Amino acid sequence: QVQLQESGPGLVKPSQTLSLTCTVSGDSIRTSYYTWSWIRQPPGKGLEWMGVRVYDGSTYYSPSLKSRTSISRDTSKNQFSLQLSSVTPEDTAVYYCSAKRIPLIGGTTDYWGQGTQVTVSS
Repeated sequence: QVQLQESGPGLVKPSQTLSLTCTVSGDSIRTSYYTWSWIRQPPGKGLEWMGVRVYDGSTYYSPSLKSRTSISRDTSKNQFSLQLSSVTPEDTAVYYCSAKRIPLIGGTTDYWGQGTQVTVSS
């Protein structure tokens, strides 16, 4: 059973870079049958997919956020991270990390962190 925990500052100033970390337990982040994603939910709005990192290191981002988003990983700590640059108040949201297990046989399983509130304000 994979467990995910987000961590990072709850308040970021406009124009700065938002940095969040997701600590993974229960399996290795190097395992090939997982993908690792970040999703956010602004207040009063639906979920917004931000990007994903797959086992070979490839990353894919939402077109609307691609120029400002980066997802990296630290295998020594079993963590993956999100960086979102040049933030504005519109980036205020609850940020979630998520894992999708895609085995060769059988169905997929989604795992989510509990989410962390990030407010962009001066």
